[in-house]
Amino acid sequence: MSSSELKKDTGLNPNVEPAAENTNPVVEVNNTANTENQETEPVVSADNKVETVDYTQMSKEELITVLKSLLEQDINLIREDVERIKQAFYKKVKAGHEIEKQKWVDAGENENSFVPAKDELEDSLKTLLNDYKTEKAALHARLEKEKENNLLQKQHVLEQMKLLVDSNDDVSTHIGEFKNLQARWKTTGPVPAQNSTELWKEYNTLQETFWDLIKINNELREYDFKKNLEAKTALCEAAESLADEEDVISAFQRLQKLHEEWHELGPVARDLREEIWSRFKEASTIINRKHQAHFDEIRKLEDENYVAKTALCEKIEAFDYSGLNTYKLWDEATATILAWQDEWRAIGFAPRKVNQKLFERYRSACDAFFAAKTAFYKESKAVQNQNLEKKRVLCEQAESLKDSTDWKSTSDKLIQLQKDWKTVGPVSKKYSDDLWNRFISACDYFFEQKNKNVSDQKSVETENLKLKKALIEKVKAIETKENPKDALIEVRELIAEWNNIGHVPFKEKDKIYKEYRSVVDAVFDALNIDASQRRLDTFKSNLKDMSSKGENKLFRERERLVRAYEHLKSEIATYENNIGFFTSSSKKGGGLIKEMERKIDALKEECKLIEQKIALIEENLE
Repeated sequence: MSSSELKKDTGLNPNVEPAAENTNPVVEVNNTANTENQETEPVVSADNKVETVDYTQMSKEELITVLKSLLEQDINLIREDVERIKQAFYKKVKAGHEIEKQKWVDAGENENSFVPAKDELEDSLKTLLNDYKTEKAALHARLEKEKENNLLQKQHVLEQMKLLVDSNDDVSTHIGEFKNLQARWKTTGPVPAQNSTELWKEYNTLQETFWDLIKINNELREYDFKKNLEAKTALCEAAESLADEEDVISAFQRLQKLHEEWHELGPVARDLREEIWSRFKEASTIINRKHQAHFDEIRKLEDENYVAKTALCEKIEAFDYSGLNTYKLWDEATATILAWQDEWRAIGFAPRKVNQKLFERYRSACDAFFAAKTAFYKESKAVQNQNLEKKRVLCEQAESLKDSTDWKSTSDKLIQLQKDWKTVGPVSKKYSDDLWNRFISACDYFFEQKNKNVSDQKSVETENLKLKKALIEKVKAIETKENPKDALIEVRELIAEWNNIGHVPFKEKDKIYKEYRSVVDAVFDALNIDASQRRLDTFKSNLKDMSSKGENKLFRERERLVRAYEHLKSEIATYENNIGFFTSSSKKGGGLIKEMERKIDALKEECKLIEQKIALIEENLE
């Protein structure tokens, strides 16, 4: 018999000692609802562990399958799950009808004449629900029948006890028989609630009367009192030790078992009854108060979470994304929404009665944002298609000019086409590389033919080689320890001087540059210059070489960097979108989030470097 059943059956006040020693002291059971709310309602498994089942994510076929399996379990444990499955099923049926109805109206039909198609799975659901109701009714009937049978058995026990009490025989000869009757009473299950109180009163009266009639064999009586006192003292100590238990729920449940054991024990000496009962009651009161305070604290925290989550919903709903018209703006807005989603996940549960509705409100606000983002990307795709046609036309024009020998005029035309290409927006990555290769191949072919007609500059290149070798010796001679700031200024001036020196013979090009790069890196290492700055300095060094080959080379490098930049931004958006689907509640989930955040930071740094490179190229193109 559970603690709640005991309270219902006896109707006794747990704060008052029963008149007879064997009367069961009852602790008030706080049937506080489970406050460990989740985005979906929790269910309790057979081992009392909370499990989360999100029936809203299941299909109707899956709901039918799950309901069938539930009906094979204890009927008492599946009531809430059956109801939520039923709600989820009919919600999906209703949603399907709404879709059919909208199609009916879109087809030009009268909305009032729409009749939804019969859902074949609904009959299966109804059959299973009827089976559940039948099993539930049968179980209830069995329990009621058992209670009626228990009532008859206990009434029979009381009649036999009354015969022993009223007997004129030596009552002490019936002690064994009386104890057997007590044992039968204790092993008999619960009775109908309306009969419980009167039965217990009569049972306790008969017990007290019988034992009061026992005026012989005092040693036996005193021995029983002593053993009962020892047992009840142990129960008091066990109850008092629960005050140090950190798990309030576990302590409360264990206390209920101690009360059941107390109820089964016999009396102690009359002069000790009030004292031992008061000790046990005081220990119980401490646990009951901690139990109540625990749930009061949870309710307070849930109310605070409700306020915080409501404020988040209002922020997301009020977020104005109507003016977002670039990928960058949408990326920044997405980062804001994802940050709010992280904040939502960090907040605990709201009260059960509002938790699900609050989550649906939050999910709806987020869905509205991402739906608008999807619409923007679809519209952008249409613009990309227009850009695709423009770039195809530019490719055709470049190809028509590539075989021209009118070097000056054609150079001007191709340079103008390259400028036109730069003004055209991006196209789909699917076509981007092929189009660019087609366009730049035509341009490269013309300029390669033009370069073959340029006069030889070997003498100039030989002189440049001497100048660069001399410059390398100057870099080697820089003293970095005495005055690092002056050393940094000096090395930058030498880098600028290197960039102003023209080409060297081709066969010496790689060797002299490798030597130059090596001595410059050594100076940078000594001055602790970071890798990004070195890369930018190296790019500046290479930029002059590209400039000497005409705007075509610079333009091609800029296009390559722009495509690399767009690719990096796409990667960042993908990571930031994916990170919204992880939770940091688990150790593994937290590690994944940190790793993705490190990748995002690295990609953003690379984007900054590319932006600086593009800016340098555009300065040279102006």
